[in-house]
Amino acid sequence: MSRAFVKEGESDQLKDVAPNMASLLFFLKRESGAPVRELHTRYSDKYRKEVHEMSDGLGYMLNNDQEWQIVLD
Repeated sequence: MSRAFVKEGESDQLKDVAPNMASLLFFLKRESGAPVRELHTRYSDKYRKEVHEMSDGLGYMLNNDQEWQIVLD
């Protein structure tokens, strides 16, 4: 699967998105202009967090500050 192009500054804007899935989905739809859905959730041993794999080709997780961030592994 190819990785989606991340707009410059999008990852910075993620910190302003509320720490819930509905807010993340709304943000991703607004940014991409197309619906984005969650494909599955996996546990990352590296980060010790749940990573939400999305249909935009990226993974997202909540960091220790309860802010969304992109996971590229």
